[in-house]
Amino acid sequence: MTRDTAGADDGLRPDGGDDGLRPDGGDDGLRPDGGADATGTDEVALDPWGASTVADYRSLFEEFGIAEFDDVLGEVPSPHYLMRRGVIFGHRDYRRVAEAMRHDEPFAALSGFMPTGDPHIGHKLVFDELVWHQRRGGDVYGLIADLEAHAARGVSWDEIDAHAESYLLSLVALGFDLDEGEVYRQSTNEAVQDLAFELGTKANVSELGAIYDFDGETEVAHMQSVLTQMADILYPQLDAPKPTVIPVGPDQDPHVRLARDLAGRMRYFKVTEAYASFELEPDERAVVARVYEALADADDGASGDGADDADDGDVRCVEAADWLDAESPDMPGLWDAVEKLRAGGTEPLRPRVRFIARNATDEAFEALIDAVDGEKRVYEGHVDAFDLDRAAAEELAREVEVATGGYGFRPPSSIYHRFMTGLTGGQMSSSVPASQISLLDDPEAGYDKVTAATTGGRETAEKQRELGGEPDDCPVYEMYAYLLAAGDDDFAARVYEECATGERLCGDCKEQAAELMSAFLAEHQEKREEAREVVADADVTLESDRR
Repeated sequence: MTRDTAGADDGLRPDGGDDGLRPDGGDDGLRPDGGADATGTDEVALDPWGASTVADYRSLFEEFGIAEFDDVLGEVPSPHYLMRRGVIFGHRDYRRVAEAMRHDEPFAALSGFMPTGDPHIGHKLVFDELVWHQRRGGDVYGLIADLEAHAARGVSWDEIDAHAESYLLSLVALGFDLDEGEVYRQSTNEAVQDLAFELGTKANVSELGAIYDFDGETEVAHMQSVLTQMADILYPQLDAPKPTVIPVGPDQDPHVRLARDLAGRMRYFKVTEAYASFELEPDERAVVARVYEALADADDGASGDGADDADDGDVRCVEAADWLDAESPDMPGLWDAVEKLRAGGTEPLRPRVRFIARNATDEAFEALIDAVDGEKRVYEGHVDAFDLDRAAAEELAREVEVATGGYGFRPPSSIYHRFMTGLTGGQMSSSVPASQISLLDDPEAGYDKVTAATTGGRETAEKQRELGGEPDDCPVYEMYAYLLAAGDDDFAARVYEECATGERLCGDCKEQAAELMSAFLAEHQEKREEAREVVADADVTLESDRR
């Protein structure tokens, strides 16, 4: 969830070649219409604290279940240019957030920054995403991940204090409203620390080791910082459950996945679909759903007007088992399902939703029983309802949980942006000053870094005019698409087309980019100075008494 200032966490890095903004509607780059396809090798390594790389963004869809942002783009009101151009390329469950925006319902956004160095142009993308969600009506949170910086990076508290103020100044300078949003430090937020403790009751060392490759040499404080980040992600829902989005780079996806899992483990009730009094595993449930549908359809077709139909219309468990024996559909969980159905005998199969008590108090369980209207069956540890659909059951379970003292967390959503290439090629890193532009760089220094940057141009001007440049593999073009063109899609597309056709040469292109970068830095730093008074008056702890 946090963005670091070292290694791969130092900004946004592309996939090694297909990051251009295509004016022709092609699928292989960043486009004004939001396309975000990527090709390349299948090298993927997601490490929240290390040198994460993504050589092929498509593999993230397959390996980690990240969905393409294109799928939800049309549902987002007035999408940010980072969304339109495919810089934001993936999401988890963002549809809930987009729906809340469209219907003017509560939602939240949160992201964090590890104060280990100066904020740079890579961080600006996250700042922009938070500001955009705030302006769309969200409750927005920016956190300074000082506990993580101290535990995972060994940064001193004095250094953390200095960098925390710098991040906050840039966030406010870029438009964050401190009166409407909240900024906090992990180390001074007792609610976050208390929630981290509670979440720790639902996680174990083996699990953290498997997710983060922790071993016997990993410091306990580092493991503890993970639980603090889980609490950060769920913190916006402490006042009330609401759709919440975490804007991050794909290297932070392990944190998002664990937070979604822990949100579910903290719930009082798990809601599933069921067909009989006994419990089925997900694969088995799919088998039983198929046989129920087949036999129920057969009964409907055979009953005619029902006058002479001796059967009561119920599908019995043993009948379903016999059908499966005869049909033998090739489905996971088949034979376990058959065994459970035979044990069920003549019990009718009837679709229902099931509320399983996971962490529910006796008070909450009794309240749920009273809240379920219509036909229901009460068992030890679960309640079956026959007149509710799954969505209504989920909301009822959450309402009862919150009313009886539970959290009712919704699984947090996330959006993922591409990594930015360093100006010298390779990764953008604060340990290689020429590779990145700090938001604190003197405008002239920013100008010089851009003019010295690697490009996707040809060896000579003649070849460039003949063959065209390669904007898909150009750090300078990335700066146009990610920052310098701002919301002007036509300008970004024009730069791409002029480069690709050979009309634009690298010298002139870098000169224009350098001037735009210099102007941006000058304006941003002026706004940072204006933000100092705002930050000074805000209720934000900038100095820690930890040593």
